[in-house]
Amino acid sequence: MTADSPPPRIYLDNAATSFPKPPGVVEAVTRYLTDEGVSLGRATTRSGEETARRVSQLRTKLGQFFGAGPGDEVVFTFSGTDSLNMALHGFLKPGDHVVTTDIEHNSVLRPLEWLRQRGIAVTHVPCDSAGRVATDDIRQAIRPETRLLAVSHASNVTGTVQPIADFAELARNHGARILVDACQTAGHIPISIREAGIDFLACSGHKGLRGPLGTGVLVIARDAVPDLESFRQGGTGSHSDSPLQPAAGPDKYEAGNHNTPGLLGLAAALDWIEQEELGALHEREAAQTARLQEGLRYLPNVRVPGPEPDERVPVVSFVIEGFDSRDVASILDAEFGIEVRAGLHCAPRIHTALGTLPYGGTVRLSPGLATTDGQIDAALDAVAEIAGG
Repeated sequence: MTADSPPPRIYLDNAATSFPKPPGVVEAVTRYLTDEGVSLGRATTRSGEETARRVSQLRTKLGQFFGAGPGDEVVFTFSGTDSLNMALHGFLKPGDHVVTTDIEHNSVLRPLEWLRQRGIAVTHVPCDSAGRVATDDIRQAIRPETRLLAVSHASNVTGTVQPIADFAELARNHGARILVDACQTAGHIPISIREAGIDFLACSGHKGLRGPLGTGVLVIARDAVPDLESFRQGGTGSHSDSPLQPAAGPDKYEAGNHNTPGLLGLAAALDWIEQEELGALHEREAAQTARLQEGLRYLPNVRVPGPEPDERVPVVSFVIEGFDSRDVASILDAEFGIEVRAGLHCAPRIHTALGTLPYGGTVRLSPGLATTDGQIDAALDAVAEIAGG
């Protein structure tokens, strides 16, 4: 690096979107755009049938990846936000009560506020200073009219993993269903909707699953399918003579054209995850997360909210005394070439519990598959320099 050249790029914002993508993802997207280009579900040509076969195979693999069983539906969406809206708007009705938490992303909070203004009752359960939500607090918030528990599997601010199976058992024992936002856990830790008792699992395809932007997944347990109305209506390439949306999934939920190049890229990413093995990826990410957290916590004037490394996904947030977190992120980028995210991270309520509102939120570091120990150490050195260490 010279005085006139920018520093080398260090990307530590994988909780926002993964980069770079695994081998095969770009090639799969490019192949579709340059050699295939068919409209999924509308083409009856050989190339159309081949593309449909590959996308159908992805649906099957995603079901296996998330522990789905016979009759469970795997629905393609355009993002985690789209998946969550599909579940919330398709399931809830005026008079229903929802229990959610203070760790949630605006992809849950804002749809629930919109629904609250139209007759849905909402209770927000607080978290502690590490971003943990207590099972007893969930239990106390449940009412006889509670119909849904909507919770994040892990906070996108602290990375804190929640006891989802315990929450699901509570919901089931009270006759309610559970919607899990797995945007920060899918592709990082194993998830089985059958073993955990999850009714609706929503996630994006571009974060831990490492696919392209514009992809998402909603997995619906078999006995919850009749309770979930279609969120949007339109063409499906099937039952075109009917004025109504098909009653059976996935066409019940997948109106309009798919993001076919994105789905094929997601298929390549999932193949890579299976080849590398999720357990091995998690072990490597856990080591990187621990290296970051341990390095930050001993720096002067730096505070790292959240749990110990073994209780979180690869997300580490911090604040520096006397600094606005957004200014810290700007310095890291401009002077050190380190790309992070700063602010409230679209999860405003958790910052009250963390005590990070006076800092404008937190600076969030999230390593990925290409992150090296040297890059983590460079980030730690940069934070130390900013903090005056």
